[in-house]
Amino acid sequence: ALEGIFALTNGTLESFSEQQIVDCSLISKGGPNMGCNGGQIGATMNWIGKNGGLCTETSYPYSSGSTKSSGKCTACKLVPGTAIKSHVDLQTTDSAMMSAIAQQPVSIAVEADQRAFQLYSSGVFTSDCGTNLDHAVLLVGYGTDSSSNQDYYILKNSWGTTWGNQGYMYIGRGPQYNGGKGQCGLLKIGRAHV
Repeated sequence: ALEGIFALTNGTLESFSEQQIVDCSLISKGGPNMGCNGGQIGATMNWIGKNGGLCTETSYPYSSGSTKSSGKCTACKLVPGTAIKSHVDLQTTDSAMMSAIAQQPVSIAVEADQRAFQLYSSGVFTSDCGTNLDHAVLLVGYGTDSSSNQDYYILKNSWGTTWGNQGYMYIGRGPQYNGGKGQCGLLKIGRAHV
């Protein structure tokens, strides 16, 4: 989400360090997160603000994918303009989510522990999916599939380009999913920078 709003504000797309968050925002260091064992979207945004921003991915590269653990928090040069000043919780409706996405990418959480979600490769994802949120992702757009006439959000995942459709998913949009909580619970939590 920070990369998206930074690009919209500054005109350049930068890749910021996820590893810095994993290593440096630990509860044991006064932060809100548990390294590779999870964290909170809003609390992490607050931490980025208090930290003064983030470093680039190049200066603080991702390693937890191979090590499966947090590393030692190391110093790096923070990118000016990356300190999050504030964020807002979005109303949990499709219209509010689409309005926010039209302005900028939105951080959300979904239930991603279901096999169908993990094996997604193409099309609009409408398989059964619960609302026990366990994975943070980003919504970057929305639309309607012309062949199936199904509404969708465009979800950007952090599992690399070998997952889904080059790292993205068309995930079902509409009130029919989980009693209005959204497909995989995507309407339960939404946060956008302001």
